Amino acid sequence: MGPDVATLPSAGPGTPGRRGRRRTDAAGLLVVACGAVLLVGRCLHRVEVVGHSMAPTFLAGDRLVVLGRPVGPPAWPAVGEVVAVADPRVPSRTLVKRVAHVDRVAGTLEVRGDDPAASTDSRTFGPVPRASVVGRVVYRYAPSGRTGPGPWPTGYDRP
Repeated sequence: MGPDVATLPSAGPGTPGRRGRRRTDAAGLLVVACGAVLLVGRCLHRVEVVGHSMAPTFLAGDRLVVLGRPVGPPAWPAVGEVVAVADPRVPSRTLVKRVAHVDRVAGTLEVRGDDPAASTDSRTFGPVPRASVVGRVVYRYAPSGRTGPGPWPTGYDRP
């Protein structure tokens, strides 16, 4: 062969054959699949509505899908969006409320229920930090007959 011809090294005695590459590829796919499952687990949350603070938009027993971010701070929600936030009084509890005001300077949101008479919200406990946002409510998956994606306008009527 001349100097302009490139040659590839041949597989020597210690080089894995085709079967070794398949095992490596399968292991790599398994790692990627596990990583994807973990990210989805961190992003998607299920919440059941208890009480009447979001009526008529959401009723007690409605089951919702909340979409969060896998890493980093939560995105700034827009005024009017429905979000899930950690309750500032009991952080292990999740509240579903509508964003009433965003203060980027202070890093806080005011959240309110759609039924002021039945809602404990920012009018009671004040603005909540952006970091307490679990995610945006994107889908109602139960009960049947009331399922569907958001957004949900304030004037949503019950079927």
